[in-house]
Amino acid sequence: MIKLLTGNEAVAQGAYEAGVSYAAAYPGTPSTEILENIAEYKGDIVAEWAPNEKVALECVIGASIAGARTLAAMKMVGVNVAADPLFSFAYSGVNGGMMLVSADDPGLHSSQNEQDNRYYAKFAKIAMVEPSDSQEAKDMVKAAMEISERFDTPVLFRVTTRICHSKSLVKTSERQGAVKKPYVRNVQKYDLVPATSRKLHVAVEARLKALEAFANETELNFTEWHDKKIGIIAAGVAYQYAKEVFGDKASYLKLGFTFPLPMAKIRAFAKEVGTLYVVEELEPFMEEQIKAAGIACIGKEKIPNIWELNPDIIAKALLGEARPVIDYDPSVVANRPPTLCAGCPHRGFFYELAKLKNVMSTSDIGCYSLGGAEPLNAKDTTICMGASISMGHGAQKMYDKFGEPLRAIATIGDSTFLHTGVNSLMNAVYNRSNLITCIMDNRITGMTGHQENPGSGFTLQGMPTKAVDIPALVKAIGIDHVRTVNPLDLKEVREAFAWALALEEPSVIISRWPCVLKKHSAADREEFGDYRGTCVVDEAKCIGCKACVRTGCPALRFNKDTKKVKIDAVQCTGCKVCAQVCPKKAIAKVGE
Repeated sequence: MIKLLTGNEAVAQGAYEAGVSYAAAYPGTPSTEILENIAEYKGDIVAEWAPNEKVALECVIGASIAGARTLAAMKMVGVNVAADPLFSFAYSGVNGGMMLVSADDPGLHSSQNEQDNRYYAKFAKIAMVEPSDSQEAKDMVKAAMEISERFDTPVLFRVTTRICHSKSLVKTSERQGAVKKPYVRNVQKYDLVPATSRKLHVAVEARLKALEAFANETELNFTEWHDKKIGIIAAGVAYQYAKEVFGDKASYLKLGFTFPLPMAKIRAFAKEVGTLYVVEELEPFMEEQIKAAGIACIGKEKIPNIWELNPDIIAKALLGEARPVIDYDPSVVANRPPTLCAGCPHRGFFYELAKLKNVMSTSDIGCYSLGGAEPLNAKDTTICMGASISMGHGAQKMYDKFGEPLRAIATIGDSTFLHTGVNSLMNAVYNRSNLITCIMDNRITGMTGHQENPGSGFTLQGMPTKAVDIPALVKAIGIDHVRTVNPLDLKEVREAFAWALALEEPSVIISRWPCVLKKHSAADREEFGDYRGTCVVDEAKCIGCKACVRTGCPALRFNKDTKKVKIDAVQCTGCKVCAQVCPKKAIAKVGE
């Protein structure tokens, strides 16, 4: 059957066809849809959201040792979280085939950095494959499983945003059946105490040599001969870009198995061509190794290692050609930065937080990252998942030490808190901090598209489950001062901040209200009721002060001609934050 699939959908299809039995992940763009699609194969694959990437990979490792074919998926910064088990499992090797999908994000479409995770394969000394379209994304899952089992190695399956989200035609096949090896107790393989690991490291180095020999033989690496004046070595989506620019005017060594590199094949290809280019995204991962082997090539001297590549960049860098683009007047294009949705429960909370004086606001990764944008300006920092509480604690310790009258307030989402915030809060309690931690519980994992988490009450595959009681959890950690607020009630939020600021011990404010886009469960309806509606402006009362506009709600429109505000009924959800800040009471909810 032929299907039009994204790369993420194709990886899921590949997992199904390859006999994968267990998959785990933490959602993160551009990888999220891999597990969402694998979850559809309920009878064949156990698919689970884990609290974080480290836990996901450890679960997958356990399932692999038990004998099943397994898959973990995460965005590239998630691999940082999972690096500890990854490096150790590289020593022990697998039982059932195991692959780790690293979805890199060149161009920083939804990430805080632009790291190139191919270096993880080299660093951890494991095999790596890179598909260049959806068909390869599907086919290479099976190849990765076979490589993993044949060479006793985890496999890094590196994709990028363009591969994950672009669609191409895929020829699908039937599932080959779950491949389950028997589990045999083997402490000399899986019990990684120093005495065992010393021996295993020797085996890892021998494995790398065997993998390089395989790299020179496998059909995953192949040559396309055309004009030999120019030769191009490329992998992943960079291969597609190079083909679009050069067509038949160059020959190609297309690499699908990219660590260890097939150096003998590269050397033979280099001898046949005039000028050799290495086209890759982002870092000179292949180029550095090729040059170190004494093979002359051109790469990052001309091709940038900043931001996402495209055919136009390659054409300009290597051919000096500026491709024609549609001319337009940038001055008439509206600036549309990302913003919190109309009715977002975070807006009212951040509106009140921004009014506090002598406060440092450390934030985290999630929708609430947008709380630092105009006009809210309610956060000072964002570094990585779970960092807000740890950073706030460290900052508060220094303010106290040097006698500065500043308070640190950390904001973190419910899913992010359960991801890596719990340990950070435990640390703040243990080290006698007076940090104020705000857990923004919008009842779902919001920014990545409404994935379930341990606090939502449902598993990835839709089974009802025990939900983490966040107030009880923080009390168990040692927080004595906990208050839960409705973030749409600005008076309630103000009072909670005043309460927390008066304390000399750590406190937690839980902002609990569902994401405005969330499909309500029965429990949501019982707890929050049917609160959605629409607000309207009484133009006779409106004085055009823009107080409501300063909440940052995209449903509000200020008319420069009439100097009045109007509410877009299509976007408005009736949260009434704007009504609470209007000094003239010119805004009301319809029906109230």
